[in-house]
Amino acid sequence: MNPKLLPNCPVFVNPDAALIDRPRAQIIYHDINEGVPPVSNATGLKYLEMQVDRTRSMTPAVPSGKNRPECFLKMTKNLRLSREGSGKDVRHFEFDAVSSSIEYEVGDVLEILPGQSSAAVDAFIQRCNLNPESYITIQPRDKGNKAGINTSLFPVKLKTFVELNMDVASASPRRYFFEVMSFFASAEHEKERLQYFASPEGRDDLYQYNQKERRTVLEVLEDFPSVQMPFEWLVQLVPPLKTRAFSISSCHSAHPNQVHLTVSVVTWKTPYKRKRSGLCSSWLASLDPQQNVLVAVWFKKGSLPPPPPSLPLILIGPGTGCAPFRGFVEVRALQNESDPTAPMIFFFGCRNRDNDFLYQDFWMKHSQNGGVLSEDKGGGFYAAFSRDQPRKVYVQHKIKEQSTKIWGLLSQGASVYIAGSSNKMPSDVLSAFEDIVSAESGVSKEVASRWIRALEKAGKYYVEAWS
Repeated sequence: MNPKLLPNCPVFVNPDAALIDRPRAQIIYHDINEGVPPVSNATGLKYLEMQVDRTRSMTPAVPSGKNRPECFLKMTKNLRLSREGSGKDVRHFEFDAVSSSIEYEVGDVLEILPGQSSAAVDAFIQRCNLNPESYITIQPRDKGNKAGINTSLFPVKLKTFVELNMDVASASPRRYFFEVMSFFASAEHEKERLQYFASPEGRDDLYQYNQKERRTVLEVLEDFPSVQMPFEWLVQLVPPLKTRAFSISSCHSAHPNQVHLTVSVVTWKTPYKRKRSGLCSSWLASLDPQQNVLVAVWFKKGSLPPPPPSLPLILIGPGTGCAPFRGFVEVRALQNESDPTAPMIFFFGCRNRDNDFLYQDFWMKHSQNGGVLSEDKGGGFYAAFSRDQPRKVYVQHKIKEQSTKIWGLLSQGASVYIAGSSNKMPSDVLSAFEDIVSAESGVSKEVASRWIRALEKAGKYYVEAWS
């Protein structure tokens, strides 16, 4: 390998740069025609795997073992579950494994490396005066010991590195980003504003400008056009492109070599009425199953362990919290075909029956004619539609309505599984269980609370909540 600085790579000279530490990263530019190991001698899937592995192995922020994707998936179904105009966009996604066979259990989680907008990546590269066709390797600066350079790293295109590693158009930069920017601002008014943002006195205004508005790295750089930061600093300070985790909503036995997800497409407005979208959910929603887009993924254990068929279950999953329990019901339905299974009761919640009753046909199928959610089997399916009547009804209200049945299942050793939003739902559901234990067993609320805590310690009360 013959590393060198290419003529078309920008060299920044700034008198203020002497006042800050050197960046922790060092960029080595390579002339692809001069002895560099081949970077494109593999095609298709193998080449994509190599690209992800190479680029992410150069990034200290990526957790160890998260460089090479566990496998690649191809989307085969992109189905909207919520009705148009309901105010929510909830999707059902189905993926086929294309790189290898896959194994997972119900309750597991899929981590996805999201794609970024090509337009945003191109705009970032252009704004920073970078050459997207440059071949680079990136590694920690070794305090002047050049013998420490790792020449085993194969180079990648600069544009590829940005696409797969640098979150340029979703995450907001940290305060230190503004401090470093101030050293490279050539316009005095921009320098003063950046210095103010980086100071203790400017903390509140920085919060209003940056975090509250969720300004992206690209937007911040465009707001300060005189700033020309060296790529070494950008590599260090631009937030890394992180994987996003989703509960798997399928059972592998029912869908061999497939993975299903239930995803709410995140959108919101900032205080200044600027529309924002979640990077990964919006990207997934934009994918066309007819196109051959490959998604890099990793599987990991969630916080909801798969239950044995003999264990009675009380499941609570409003909204997309129903995702893991779709897999639970699928696997228990398969188990029930060979041997009788324990009762299973599920509480689902949404705003309106007509607008966002996710997987309605699926739940109905398994709650009738002796299905695993049927009352004939000792279980049941109960839905709370919070906005379909003047008084709002949530899952905790439906739980209390089934107080006797729930106490009976708890007395049989049932486990409780809860999934969904981390706002008030988990604590409201916990309070409902405490009320049931208190009322049905004739003990005080304090004793009931200790009883539920004992369930948690015994591994019989699980919560998987997300913000």
